[in-house]
Amino acid sequence: MGERRHATRPWQSPGMEFADVVRSRRMVRAYQGGRPVSDAVLDRLLQNAVHAPSAGFSQGWDFVVLRRHDDLERFWEASTDPQEEPDSWLRGMRSAPVLVVCLSDRDRYLARYAEPDKGWTDQDEARWPVPYWDVDTGMAALLMLLTAVDAGLGACFFGVPPERREQVLAALGAPADRRIVGVVSVGHAAPDRRSPSLRRGRRPVDEVAHDGRFGVPWHLRGRV
Repeated sequence: MGERRHATRPWQSPGMEFADVVRSRRMVRAYQGGRPVSDAVLDRLLQNAVHAPSAGFSQGWDFVVLRRHDDLERFWEASTDPQEEPDSWLRGMRSAPVLVVCLSDRDRYLARYAEPDKGWTDQDEARWPVPYWDVDTGMAALLMLLTAVDAGLGACFFGVPPERREQVLAALGAPADRRIVGVVSVGHAAPDRRSPSLRRGRRPVDEVAHDGRFGVPWHLRGRV
């Protein structure tokens, strides 16, 4: 019998092995100038992002894609202090040809859980153990980061200063009630320095995974 192949959709590609995508992912803070990201790749990023999990299938997210010079400049002018000299981090990030601003919509979740199958008719935010609108939007952003790696590109997730939130939302023409969970930069990676934070080392699984109760190391599973 011939090799069985799974059909792929237009935004999909065979890509890398999943384990390689996960292990290769890193925050890229500098990009090659003059090398755009194709619409086909951006379609893949967005199509994969909307497959992130969301509480009650609320899907309370919006993604504003910035790829034209004027749009990118408007974002940077709104999110940074034009009076300050850009540091190396900002110069590198400003070289990204694409930014995807990830917005969460709390009210969509509150309204969803007031529907008959959920029954929280008071729409009280205090019922939520954590703000799932932010959590779910963050998951969607992670899928974009992994998709970028799979497409042979670099990407980074970074935040907008709280004091710049209103200015950025206004610059994007976004509703004032949205929260900026973060921004995904995408492009062809350029050489950049490794983050000094990496010297801290990665915490091993046996240190962070607990078997049955906190403090029982995973590697001792079944022996305690």
